[in-house]
Amino acid sequence: MADDLEDKIRENAQGPSKASGDAGSVEQHPLPDQIEADRYLTSKEAVKSKKRGLRFNKLVPPGTE
Repeated sequence: MADDLEDKIRENAQGPSKASGDAGSVEQHPLPDQIEADRYLTSKEAVKSKKRGLRFNKLVPPGTE
């Protein structure tokens, strides 16, 4: 899913922002909005992950008790 979105962002960045023809006109979403959508979807995937991003452990060297 993320690869598809990255490919779409690349395609949209390379193509024109507006296009018009006999059938009508088309306008892409602005690039900052596409990047923000990618960040949002990536963060949703990260939240679903079982791994924790930050872990705290207390280290106790032997013989200190």
